[in-house]
Amino acid sequence: MSESLSIILPAKNEAAGLTELLPKLKAAYPDAEIIVVDDGSTDSTAQVVLEHGAKLVSHPYSMGNGAAIKSGARQATGDIFVFMDGDGQHDPKDIPRLLEQLDLGYEMAVGARAWDTHASVGRKLANRIYNTLASYLTANRIDDLTSGFRAARARHFRRFLYLLPNGFSYPSTCTMAFFRSGLPVCYVPIRALQRAGSSHIRILADGSRFFMVIIKIGTLFSPMRLFLPISILLFTSGLCYYAYTYLTLHRFTNMSTLLFLSALFTFLIGILAELVSSLHYKEADFERRLVKRED
Repeated sequence: MSESLSIILPAKNEAAGLTELLPKLKAAYPDAEIIVVDDGSTDSTAQVVLEHGAKLVSHPYSMGNGAAIKSGARQATGDIFVFMDGDGQHDPKDIPRLLEQLDLGYEMAVGARAWDTHASVGRKLANRIYNTLASYLTANRIDDLTSGFRAARARHFRRFLYLLPNGFSYPSTCTMAFFRSGLPVCYVPIRALQRAGSSHIRILADGSRFFMVIIKIGTLFSPMRLFLPISILLFTSGLCYYAYTYLTLHRFTNMSTLLFLSALFTFLIGILAELVSSLHYKEADFERRLVKRED
């Protein structure tokens, strides 16, 4: 691959994992730009990064995994970004498999973790639910919505920096944004390794945030797939309730009126959101035409 490569690793108290990971990356990719974003670590993470000759970007306090990704992307100069965790879960040997997919025409390749490599049963089930919901909203199959191991073309990834949250849900946001903007995404099966240290993810708190991010991005990029079923449900409920009250009370009630109006307003909001969403597709189409003209 002739394009330049930037490998970006968000890290918070990952000195142990980086001690093993950075030498492997330097040996495998001596010409790549390796950036470690120290997200307010209290251990020797920054010292380990400097000792191994990687580029260090430091946050004065912990701002979140997504904020670290955004800081790294702003500092990176490569044509292709590779994102991976600094805790040792992701094997550098899998990077060529991701890059091969970009050579085949995909704009982003994501490492999809095998079912038996997730940390717990609860996380497995949560990821399955997230994948199913996101697949419906994007009308594309999503194998691993929350995987932080991915390769993407820099020019596309930077377009969505303003959408990325500062927390742990950046993978879900950029995945759905790529899909709904018509940018081809593929999944490469990988096996996650045993992480060094403890996880910073809280299942309940961060799980609810993941869910809200999926809804927000779905509303932004695929609003009618969210609003239309709700509108149909409200209309059907109003129709059924009207049939019930007509048969039992022989009249049209205020509740039926409320349900019918709610269905109408929800549908109209969906249409308005769809018009706003079309601005993102217009930008993506313009950029693709511009790239083809330059080539």
